[in-house]
Amino acid sequence: MVKKLGAPQTVQACYEAAPCGYTLCRQLTELGVACDVVAPTLVPTKAGDKVKADRRDAIKLARCHRAGELTPVWILDAAHEALRDLVRAREAAKKDELRARHRLSKFLLRHGLRAPTGVKAWGAKYMEWVLRLHFGQRATEITHADLLSEVDHVRERIVRLERAVDEVAEQLPAARKAVVDALQALRGVARLTAATMVAEVGEFSRFSSPCQVMGYAGSVPREHSSGSRVRRRAITKTGNAHLRRVVIEAAWAYRHLPSVGCRLRARQQGLAPQVTEIAWKAQHRLHDRYRKLTGRDVVKQKVIAAVGRELLGFAWATEPTKRTSSHNQIPAFVG
Repeated sequence: MVKKLGAPQTVQACYEAAPCGYTLCRQLTELGVACDVVAPTLVPTKAGDKVKADRRDAIKLARCHRAGELTPVWILDAAHEALRDLVRAREAAKKDELRARHRLSKFLLRHGLRAPTGVKAWGAKYMEWVLRLHFGQRATEITHADLLSEVDHVRERIVRLERAVDEVAEQLPAARKAVVDALQALRGVARLTAATMVAEVGEFSRFSSPCQVMGYAGSVPREHSSGSRVRRRAITKTGNAHLRRVVIEAAWAYRHLPSVGCRLRARQQGLAPQVTEIAWKAQHRLHDRYRKLTGRDVVKQKVIAAVGRELLGFAWATEPTKRTSSHNQIPAFVG
């Protein structure tokens, strides 16, 4: 088909990011065809266009691509895509675990069974109590055993995937592994979170400012302004949801007073002094941000979203290519 279109050097192609992934783009690139994978949500659409067909979509993409109105996505290499698939598989397993636990807990609730006082849900004592339960009906016993085995299966699956993430993170190329290690200097960002951030962002250096990273995660507020009126609303959420999730989880750590515990100190061993300095400034700034917003009676979830947005700015600054000898500018570009 490419030969029918002419010399590969004269052909330009594009297609929407879809389940096909980057395989087609890599094949066209090997043939010498310049190919872009574009973001479907950023393709211009006419309000009155109500007819959708493959041929019409192809013509629209070709015209928009020629006019330069399409936004290409960043193409991952095969190794980076494999890491992203692994961390997303672990995230899917966590969702399956939540569903399995809900099914079992609601099954027990329907039968009027509650854990003894002082027993924490899903802990070791809780699971021992669930194992000792017996029911009068054989069908109920089978259902109980099946729900319990599903919880155990998903838990083992998560352990296996987390172990695999640790092994793959240790075998990353030197430049990418340096970013994973530097991100772990931040409070609330351990090996798994750092690997997820690298897998989803790729290279922080491809963003010229931390605000672009925040926009990539969909953490920036919506805005509907005109003239002198400025109106900002909730965050857009039009970005990488996987990155936004782990950053929000890490942001909860900054509700505590700045400190360096034994685990954080162990993660910071052997890192450059500039990285630990950035991490320490992040603790002070983000905790102050949390304290001031909660003092104004802002909803706690909104406060954590704001803290997580600024945490992305500090994560952007920890990459080796972004470090400078003077770090006094850091609070300015995350404000």
